[in-house]
Amino acid sequence: MAQYTHKIGVVGYGHLGQYLVERIIKDGAGLGLTLAFAWNRNPHKLKGLVPDHLILEDLSAFKTRVCEVIVEVCHPQIVKDFGVQFLSHAHFLVGSPSALCDPELNQQLRQAASLHGNTLYIPSGALWGGQDIQRLNDSGALTGVFVRMSKHPSCFRLTEDTLSDWTEGEGRRVLFRGSVAELCPLAPNNVNTMAAVAVAAGTLGFPGVIGEIVSDTALRDYHVVEVEVSGAHGFSVHTVRRNPAQLGAVTGSATYNSFWHSLLGDGQRWCHGRFLFL
Repeated sequence: MAQYTHKIGVVGYGHLGQYLVERIIKDGAGLGLTLAFAWNRNPHKLKGLVPDHLILEDLSAFKTRVCEVIVEVCHPQIVKDFGVQFLSHAHFLVGSPSALCDPELNQQLRQAASLHGNTLYIPSGALWGGQDIQRLNDSGALTGVFVRMSKHPSCFRLTEDTLSDWTEGEGRRVLFRGSVAELCPLAPNNVNTMAAVAVAAGTLGFPGVIGEIVSDTALRDYHVVEVEVSGAHGFSVHTVRRNPAQLGAVTGSATYNSFWHSLLGDGQRWCHGRFLFL
């Protein structure tokens, strides 16, 4: 049994939120985690799955719960509406980092973390090698990053009708290529991996990291994330990650476990007023 228990609040009960809540309830005690609350836009979805006393029906009442870490796995709008408030009460793990493409919100969250002695965490999610990108960035040697995310068209949730006319068997279609700052508002639920790259590559940021999203009807069993990193003196790295995923799934299955391990800190993670990429 863990010597100290960290109380976790989970905001959002989609596939990823449900996975985290179930893991905390099932395995958390032996790992130093316990559920402080779970919230969902529709609280009825939680009934019978989460103990009644752990269901938070009104998110604005989160301060009534003793909580050390709040995990958002819902939507960027929640980060915008509640992020600063969350940081006044607890550490905050942002599962929708595409919200940080707003430079004003980004700055407000960092200031709130510093002011209240809590930490703003960005999980790596589906990003492979994020901490290596951050180290290259911090050394001053990072010169460029390009990220391509390819998925079956049923897996995209776009704010425009770019994919309304897709047909099975059409093959590959580039939907957008440009800065991640421009891409985040177009596909806020699909490009959190790119947003995590932009956070890790802080000197380039959201305007400087280039992203591309590709619809491919051949990708029926997995999502593909390609990252190309360039640095000083001809340095370069190209990674390709195939993340198993069902048709229509926004989040690949391997990302669930990545989020879980982001919660399994050694206790030292939850103690500094700062910004941290996991």
